[in-house]
Amino acid sequence: MLTRLEADGFKNLLDFEVDLGPFTCIAGVNGTGKSNIFDVIQFLGLLADRSLIEAAQEVRGVHGERFGDPRDLFWNGYSRADHTMRFAAEMIVPGEVEDDFGRPAKPAITFLRYELELGYVPPAGIEKIGRLSLLAESLRHIKLGDAADRLRFKHNAGHFRKAVLHGRRAGTAFISTTKDADGQPIISIHQDGGSRGQPKPAAASRAPATVVSTVTSSDDPTVLAARREMQSWRRLALEPSALRTADRYVDPRQMDPTGRHLAATLFRIAYAAGDPERIYARVAGRLADLSGIDVRELEVEQDDVRELFTVKLVESGGLALPARSLSEGTLRFLALCVLLEDPSVEGLLCMEEPENGIHPANLNAMVQLVQDLAVDAHEAPGEDNPFRQVIVNTHSPAVVQLVDPQDLLFAEADIRRAPDGTMARALQLRPLAGTWRDDRDARRRAVTKADILPYLTAPPGAQLTLEIS
Repeated sequence: MLTRLEADGFKNLLDFEVDLGPFTCIAGVNGTGKSNIFDVIQFLGLLADRSLIEAAQEVRGVHGERFGDPRDLFWNGYSRADHTMRFAAEMIVPGEVEDDFGRPAKPAITFLRYELELGYVPPAGIEKIGRLSLLAESLRHIKLGDAADRLRFKHNAGHFRKAVLHGRRAGTAFISTTKDADGQPIISIHQDGGSRGQPKPAAASRAPATVVSTVTSSDDPTVLAARREMQSWRRLALEPSALRTADRYVDPRQMDPTGRHLAATLFRIAYAAGDPERIYARVAGRLADLSGIDVRELEVEQDDVRELFTVKLVESGGLALPARSLSEGTLRFLALCVLLEDPSVEGLLCMEEPENGIHPANLNAMVQLVQDLAVDAHEAPGEDNPFRQVIVNTHSPAVVQLVDPQDLLFAEADIRRAPDGTMARALQLRPLAGTWRDDRDARRRAVTKADILPYLTAPPGAQLTLEIS
């Protein structure tokens, strides 16, 4: 679980920070940079798995496309004189993970703070695109005694906090950065035993990837646990074409971020539970929450001749509909229903505008579904309460009105002074006054209901309203 995110110098994030709970809804008008929050989370997740340049090429470009140019990631389109990006992520990592060889590994402590600083090296010689450089990297523990102050979202200390936070650490960091005689960064991995064993240093100047991404074995279990946590941060971009596609028997049985392999995933979940009919009935029952959807039953049809899995919905009148016949909104809702039933899906899920394609009468069902995907912080995580975290963004007044005010953040583009002295628009997230994020920090001034009237009232010029006498 990502409990705090900080970024400076990434796109329009300047001295940006936000505290996160199990479920967060970010509301804001178009153009404020809400999606950049998802971009930075995606970027950190990719950096735990790929090289610096590969991660940069995967993140959305400045015009919403993938350009493969690392300069697109820097503050204000690379105009900043100091070409650096700084990140920090505080996280609760899994209590047990597997290394790349299938061996179990237990971190020394499960509450960690990861910091990263990246720079830019211009192209030289025949190169046409520069590269990112690793300037600093660290991984430190957060004292469990500070957890009550750090985790301010509503949760049960006995059932939830004690279940996910455990271990101890004394002394040095798990990853640290120092400078050599020439002022070049040297990054070292320190063993989980603290003072026991020698650190493993490496020069960072030509490093193609972060140190976290290179840890693959159980020899460094805490660093590995941090890597596994960041690898679980994913950005859902459910695409109707992918959701409608039938799956071959040989295809993966894990739904990808586009929704591909929906049928194979539902088949796996149903049969792994040992009671396929019960799982199919649960998904069908949730799908029936949508107004206008007539569902008698739902199943995954197995075509042994063509070796294909296909999701089939049967209406009460007996009409059978394959997934390719369902609307886009229904397909997205179905995909989230399947994720809800999959206990293997943990980590952080980011979703853009889940209300897209959903009829206004069904917004309540959609909001309830995305909230149910997140872990219940009043109970211990387990198979019936997967340790999942959800962040959505929206500009829908109806979604804002349906979400718990404690989970709301409002995106604004503030005029801020950049490091080079110029004035620029930077993204800030503001909580509602009186909610748990309202710390009265001047930089994160809380908003009142008067500040968010467009989300709470009919728009000016509305010609069709319901008059209440």
